[in-house]
Parts: sequence; structure tokens; C-alpha cells
Amino acid sequence: MTKSQTGHSEEEVQGSLGSLGVTCCHATKSRAPFFPRSFSFHSSRQCTLGTTEHNKVAVWRANGCLQSVCIKHSAVMDTRRGLPDTESHRDLHIWIIENLQMVPVPEPAYGNFFEKHCYVVLHVPQSLKATPGVPKDLHYWVGKMAGVAAHGAPGSFMQHLKEALGGATVQHREVQGHESACFRSYFRSGIIYRKGGLASALKHVETNVYNIQRLLRIRGGKHLSATEVELSWHSFNKSDIFLLDLGRIMIQWNGPKASAARKAQGLFLTHSLRDRERGGRAQVSVVDDEAEATDLMEIMEAVLGRRVGNLHDAMPSKRMNQLQKANVHLYQVCQKGKDLVVQELSTCPLAQDLLQEENCYILDQGGFKIYVWQGRLASLQERGAAFKRALSFIQAKGYPSYTSVEVMDDGAESAGFKQLFQSWPGPQRKNKNLSGMGKLLQVKLDVGKLHSQPELAAQLRMVDDASGSVQMWCIQESRRQPVDRKHHGQLCADGCYLVLYAYQKMGLGQHVLYLWQGLQATAHEIRALRGNAEELSLRCRGALVQEHVTMGSEPPHFLAIFQGRLVIFQGRRGHSRKGQLAPAVSLFHIQGTNSYNARTLEVPARASALNSNDVFLLVTANLCYLWFGKGCSGDQREMARALVTIISREDTEIVLEGQEPPDFWEALGGRAPYPSNRRPPEDVSDFQPRLFECSCQTGPLVLTEVVFFSQEDLDKYDVMLLDAWQEIFLWLGAAASEWKQEAVAWGQEYLKTHPAGRSLATPIVLVKQGHEPPTFTGWFCTWDPYKWSNTQSYEEVLEGDPGAVSTISEITAEIVNFRLSRWPGNDRAGPLALRALKSCEDSSESELGLGPHVGPSSRSTVSSASSSSYQSSPRSLGSGGLPREQLMHQAAEDLPEGVDPAHKEAYLSDSDFQDIFGKSKEEFYSMAKWRQQEEKKQLGFF
Repeated sequence: MTKSQTGHSEEEVQGSLGSLGVTCCHATKSRAPFFPRSFSFHSSRQCTLGTTEHNKVAVWRANGCLQSVCIKHSAVMDTRRGLPDTESHRDLHIWIIENLQMVPVPEPAYGNFFEKHCYVVLHVPQSLKATPGVPKDLHYWVGKMAGVAAHGAPGSFMQHLKEALGGATVQHREVQGHESACFRSYFRSGIIYRKGGLASALKHVETNVYNIQRLLRIRGGKHLSATEVELSWHSFNKSDIFLLDLGRIMIQWNGPKASAARKAQGLFLTHSLRDRERGGRAQVSVVDDEAEATDLMEIMEAVLGRRVGNLHDAMPSKRMNQLQKANVHLYQVCQKGKDLVVQELSTCPLAQDLLQEENCYILDQGGFKIYVWQGRLASLQERGAAFKRALSFIQAKGYPSYTSVEVMDDGAESAGFKQLFQSWPGPQRKNKNLSGMGKLLQVKLDVGKLHSQPELAAQLRMVDDASGSVQMWCIQESRRQPVDRKHHGQLCADGCYLVLYAYQKMGLGQHVLYLWQGLQATAHEIRALRGNAEELSLRCRGALVQEHVTMGSEPPHFLAIFQGRLVIFQGRRGHSRKGQLAPAVSLFHIQGTNSYNARTLEVPARASALNSNDVFLLVTANLCYLWFGKGCSGDQREMARALVTIISREDTEIVLEGQEPPDFWEALGGRAPYPSNRRPPEDVSDFQPRLFECSCQTGPLVLTEVVFFSQEDLDKYDVMLLDAWQEIFLWLGAAASEWKQEAVAWGQEYLKTHPAGRSLATPIVLVKQGHEPPTFTGWFCTWDPYKWSNTQSYEEVLEGDPGAVSTISEITAEIVNFRLSRWPGNDRAGPLALRALKSCEDSSESELGLGPHVGPSSRSTVSSASSSSYQSSPRSLGSGGLPREQLMHQAAEDLPEGVDPAHKEAYLSDSDFQDIFGKSKEEFYSMAKWRQQEEKKQLGFF
């Protein structure tokens, strides 16, 4: 019996698909892992399970369980009602689904999601640099406790909302804990998963509420999430960040194995919670070392009890590496009678012309994400069934139910979808033949313009006009040897070179170091190249940009600094031809139309190397032939004439294609066929830059995309990869220098595993924090060159304001004063301690007139008093209390268990306190502390 990729037998898979209405069309008979390349499901198997006056629920059943649900409800169908003005400056809109109705979520509550509910999230790009026609993103979010029916509900909601919104829209299905990078990128401050559901009578998030105790586990890198967990030491582990939220004080506990980056990111979320939900008035404190934070640990133990046993290791997060994401399959979906057939078309690399506008397709990215693409001529019925088909596909493939789904129309594709194809010419650019260097002919290259408009520098890939100074070295015997200035630009295919370019920007010196390697260079020379580059980097104190360049893929600025005089020889010739004889005949291919894009490459000296679209120089012992192909332009000819003297001093004869003398063909070894068709227009792909966070802490490289990125997404602990398609940038934060050696290898691995079959010769640029060139910063919406000097470090944030220490001491005293001085036998906080803490919170709440009590099922975030409104006195346990005879004139060892000897009077009832002290507790604690002590001594409470 054969087994499927999910570990099930063929019969089991067939049975499961059959119960879903799916029939296998081509089941393999071999013993190889089974999964049908083509399968179908019967639309006739849809059935109605329940009907009311206003709604209808239609489901698919598989193995007795609901698998997908289509909900129609009169209140939901009128989606235009309550929709925001999407042309406003607000880019994010969120609704919660309650009783099959969309209820707007207030902005202060954005990022909070109740696990028993579903949400609709709409994102409308508002960036000043947003590409015209960029689609809106519409997400249907399902909480993990929302029930089976909610998983299949998005189809109806999303389709009608999409129609109401109009314009290009990409639809997403999200499941709690497994959201797409696009969804997570909306919430820079992090996502908060909250227990239970939201009662209709309560607000989504209430502020200024004190009566709360909760524990949040914080996880993630750029995409932070905080999940409410059991209020117990059992929830803790060695690697994660935990936030104990007690209202007025928020204690961040850092696991001993947590990295500095995770601690800083956790603190960012903690401060965000305080500012958003407490008005900035809660005291934030951090436990980095339990031995050094005894006062904070006392507070934690008062709530959680004494910890028993050792902390356990965290369960590693399951994240797909790049190799898994590269496993791409494209399927066509078509209707055959009553059956819907899914047929595999192709694997990577994919071509855009596989997508036909009258059909629908499913693109499976290794089970990481399922894309549904709908042609503009596809029927409305097919469009409405997109989510249902995706969910059926997920089940048939045996993928987890939380697998991300993205549905898009022809012309409204997301950046991630486009980059799964080898090329993607945009509709507005299909008939254009403008490369980056072609634009230079239309835009006068002005240094000031490039520096004031970094987006132009990024598009042209030019940091300046290439008028700066150049130094050049050749790697010989593992050392760098200076290259004479007259030989600058003369490179050898079997060598490695360092080219240091210096220029001025805003009056400051800037450096770019190009590491050029020939296609025939040995691995030893390449290692030596990188080692010598590090020496130069240290000499410049790291203040330079390193760009790794492979022969034949030189970036425009590299070509420009040699003013069109770049010549690449085969073998060690040119400037290093000592002891070596040049071949009797050489052929050079001259490319380019001006000094910014010209390059000359030596090719095999035979007729088949010619091309009618270009210019070639044939060098013989006594004469040079400058051969002009029929398709070459006047600019190409002029550039070629200027380059002849660089290669040879021999006399030059102009030869036109078709008028070659016999000696010309004899030198090339005789006539032979060569390309003569007109070169097709350059394919300019419509790809958007993408930013990824790099991580390899747990093994293979894992890249997490940051969508709608900005400079705020760069942190000193980060290694970020910016894919600008024509080149790859690796950005190193100031505290991430330890990953410098690995960074270039990560860029190479990214190219190697990219589903679109990217060229491994794509330039890789290493950029350090604070030394970003305009070719990098130009891809960001805005860039503040002074940001890094104005940003506080994690250590500086921890120090806090001058009053933080005294405030913590006061809060510690207040809580600890009501904690049991002697713990119960089970080493947990006793009832008196917890009652005291609750009394403390209730009292604070009543003093400030802050809202009603919020029950545990609808526990919301709270706001604490600031230190100025905080009274450092202990609070009573209420109107009850202990008898006076058990407290007055009693030694510490004779007090009832749990009574703090330093504050015995606090355990009196209000009436006994008034009778003994002659004043209320509020009046007593408003007195100076020395007077309190005197009265306590006189009355037997000291």
C-alpha cells in the first residue's frame, strides 16, 4: 500500500477526498509517495444544514467534521453600510464579527484580538511613494477558539466586501498564531492575543482599569505577539520574554537564554502597551537577573508564589526555511461538468505567460502559503468560490488548517506572488525599453539631485555621478597589489580585484569598496579577496559599504567610475601580462552606448561569437578590425572608436557587416553562423523591493518578511535583507557585527533558493548602520540620517527616569507589606497576600474613579496611577480585619501567620483603627512617617 506525503495510504486519501466530494483523476500505481497530480471535487456535494429567516449556512463535510462554511446573512450582505472612507489618511480599518455582523473596532484597541472571535482587517496603502494601483489588502482573521464554522466563513464576507470597496483588492485568510507577514506588518507594536470572547456590553479595550492580574508571553522578532497564559511559574521558560501585568506596575521578565535583540523588542512592546492602554502612567521594570532584582522578584512571588524546580526550555517555533519555500507548484482550476478539476501545470521556475485570463489557478508555495489567482475573464461563480477551493486544496494536500491563503485578481497581484515568477512585466512597462542607464540619457545626472532624491539614486543604482577618487588593487598570492592608474579598469577573468571609491556627501567622506571576482578565479583567491577587504574595512574603521560584484554583472556605478573604459581580458593579461605572451588573435565584444554603461569583454576568437546587434574588435598581429553589426546604433559606434586605443596600438580598419575582407574571416578560423536577429526589447520586470529579517539561531536560514517597511523596522540588533531585484542589500545593525561574515553567505543562499531562479551573480551589497548609501535609503519612504544618534539603546531605556527607582521602591513596599512574611507550607502566596494585593488595586481604582470591575472572561488592559498620584501607604484588608488583641503589644513571632510586623496596624478593622488611633486610616497615612512611627510606639503597634 503506497503512502502519501502526509503519511496516509492511498485508500485513506481517496476516502478522505471522496467524503469531501473530491475524486482523484490520476492516481499513481508506483510505490513512490502518493499524491494525485490532478483531482476534482463535485460541486453537487454542497448541502444546506440550517436555514433561518435571514441566513443560510452551507457546508462541506469530511470525516464527519465541518470543513468549510459559506454564510449569508442580511446584516452582513449590506457591507457598504459602516465602511470607512478608504481615501482618508487612515490606512488601517478593523471590524470584529459579532452575531454575523461587522462591528467597528476603536483605534486604541487595534492589535488586540480575542481568540473566540473573527475579525476583518482592511489595509489601504497611504504611503507617499506607494505605486499607483497598489491593491488594498483585505484580511479575514480567525481566532483559535472561534469554532470550526468560522474557518470556512471568509468566502462570503470577503467577496461582498471586495465588491463594496471597488478597485484592486487582495484577499487573505489568517489564523491566530500563523498570520502572514503582510498582516503582522500592520502592528509594529505587536499583536496581543486575549483570552475568551468580547461581551457585547463591554468595550473592546477599556483603559484606566486597575483590577487586573495577567501574564503575557512575548515572542517573535519584527513580528511580535503577546499571548495571555496561565498566571503561574509553570508558564515560564528559559528563552522567552514574559510580562507580569499588575496594573500600576508592569514587570518584564527576560529568560536567561533570551538574546539582547529579543529583550529590546520585548521592551518595545511593553512600553507600547503602557503608552496605548495606560496613558504612559504605569511603571515598567525589567528583571534581567533575578539575583539583582530582589525587590521585583518579591512582587512576582507575591502573585505567582515561590518557584519550585528549574525552568524548562522553550519549544522551538516551527518556521519554514528558504529551501522549503522554494518548492513551488502551479495548478490550473477548471470546471468539467459538475466536477472541478485541479491539474498541475508547472514547477519552478514559473513564467508569467502560464497564467491565462480566462482561467483560475492555485499556486502552492511548499505548503507555506496558498495563492489563488483569478483571470479577468473568469466567471463570477468561480471568483466567489476561491476561498472554498483553497481550503479544499489544503485539506486534500494534508496541510495544516492554519495554512495562509491569499486570493487575488489579474492585475492586483501582491509583491510576494510576483516574485515567484522569473519575470513580471507590468502593464504600464511592457512596451518600454528603458533600462536604468537609458534613464540617464533623459535625466541629467546631478550629484545634488541624487543626494536630495535618494529614490532616484536607488532606481539608477548610482550613489553619485562617479566623479570621485578611485584606488584599485589586484589579489596576488593572497595579498593585494596596487594597480597602476593607467591600468585602472583592466581586469582579468581569472583574477580578483578591490576597487575603493571615495566621494563626498553633505560634506562628509563616504566610501564604497567593490569586491570584483572573475568567473575563472579560484576559491583560494576569493577567500583572499574577502580577507583583504576586511583589512581595508578596519583601516576605514568600518565606515564603508562593501559590494560583491561578479564578472558580467557589474552594477552601473561600477561601470561609470571607469568612464566606459572597463575591459575584461581572458587570462592574466592587461596590467599583469609579465612573462606572458598575448595570443596572436583576440576578439573583444564592446557593449554600451555611453561612458556610464560601456563594458568590453574578451570572447573566444571565432565567428560564432559575433552578433549583428553589437560592435566587436578583432586584434591580430599587425592590424585591428573594428566590426560594426547591422543592428548597432551610432552611439555604440562612437563609444567603440574611443575604446580601441585602450586594447591595442595597432592600426584599425573599420569593417561593416557583410563587407568583411578575407583576412577577417581567416583570423577567426573561417565563417560560421552567428546571431543576426534583432535583439528583443529588454524585459523590465515590475518587481517591488522587499525587506526581510534574517535569523539562523536554530539552524537553517529563516527570512521573515516585513511588508510596508520603513526605517523604523531597522534595529541595531538586526541583520536585514533588502531585495531590490537587481541587487541584494544586507544591512548590519551596530550590535550585529558578529554576523558580518555570514551575511554575504545568507545573500547567496537567498538567491540560490529563490523560486524565480535568480542569477547567483546578482550583486550583494553589505551596508552598516549609519553608513547607508542613497542606493539603499532610496528604497525607503522617508529616511532620517540622524535617527541613529537620537535613538536610545536598550540599556539607556532600562535606566529610565531619575524617579523610577524610588517609585519601584514605593510600589514594592506597598505590595510586599501585605504579603505573608512567612509563606504557607506549599510555598505559594497565601490568601492574605492575594487579598491585600486585590484590596490595594480596588482602593486605587475607587480613588481615581476608574470604571467598573472587568471580569476574567473580558479582562482588558488597564491604566495605573502615576507616581505623583500614588500614595505610598499600605491599604487595609477591608472592613473585617484581625482582633486588636492579636496585634497590640505582640512580638513578631507571636503574630498570626501572614501579618507583616512593620505594619500591624493595617490589619485592624476600620472601626477598631478609629477607636484606637482616634482617626481614620486615610488621615493616619497622610501624616509624616516619623509621626506615624511615634503613634504606633505609644499604642503598641511598633
